[in-house]
Amino acid sequence: MTDVQIKPFAVGNTTFGDGRLTIIAGPCVIESREHALMMARECSSRAHDAGLDFVYKSSFDKANRSSLQSFRGLGMDAGLDALREVKEKTGAPVLTDVHDVSQIEAVAEVADILQIPAFLSRQTDLVLGAARSGRAVNIKKGQFLAPQDARNIVDKARAVGCDKLMLTERGVSFGYNNLVVDMRSFPIMHEFGVPIVFDVTHSLQLPGGLGHATGGQSEYIEPLARAGVACGVDAVFMEVHDCPERAPSDGPNALPLERMAALLLMLRDIHKLVSNGSA
Repeated sequence: MTDVQIKPFAVGNTTFGDGRLTIIAGPCVIESREHALMMARECSSRAHDAGLDFVYKSSFDKANRSSLQSFRGLGMDAGLDALREVKEKTGAPVLTDVHDVSQIEAVAEVADILQIPAFLSRQTDLVLGAARSGRAVNIKKGQFLAPQDARNIVDKARAVGCDKLMLTERGVSFGYNNLVVDMRSFPIMHEFGVPIVFDVTHSLQLPGGLGHATGGQSEYIEPLARAGVACGVDAVFMEVHDCPERAPSDGPNALPLERMAALLLMLRDIHKLVSNGSA
């Protein structure tokens, strides 16, 4: 491998690509304005207590739910209002998904980071539209892609001048109803010169594993997160919920809020050790 330099960039009061570890966290989907604000405050407090930068993540719509009966969110207007309130009252940058080119302009007025969902990572018009928005862009590598294939996604975004770009590993399909994380993907994708995010909780999904919904294995969040940070990722993405058993989306793979503080302290220490070793 070559020693590729990443140009740091700021997103609100958070910086990516300068060697620090950032936490991107929040519930899978916005359930209400009150719940979003409570979770943003709780997650932000835990991240800052550990000395880590923080970005609040939650989706106004989950367009790829397993079942037509599954809860998708508040919708774009109400969801963006909730995210705007989170920014105003906590000061945290916010990240949310865009699923269609038509959503980009309105979402970019509120969100600091536009996220391309993994299933849509090869949708060229969507990638280019987000890249032209002027906002930072986080693209999740599709469950069907090898890490080397993600270079083409990076090239698309850079072709239209996007210089605030991240790639996220969220596991790759491993037979039916299962995902696996290839730890080689982190150094491989770092070679593209962009910060790398590890979505640890989505990597522990069991897609469609409940028949009508996606299952998950949240009991493995801590060991997998430790491994990702030891591999040198720039940020850890995790869905966190105060009561996962009642979460309307991704409860089985969400990190219970009560486990977050201890995990972040451990990740901070591992990151410090790895950074000192590579200095």
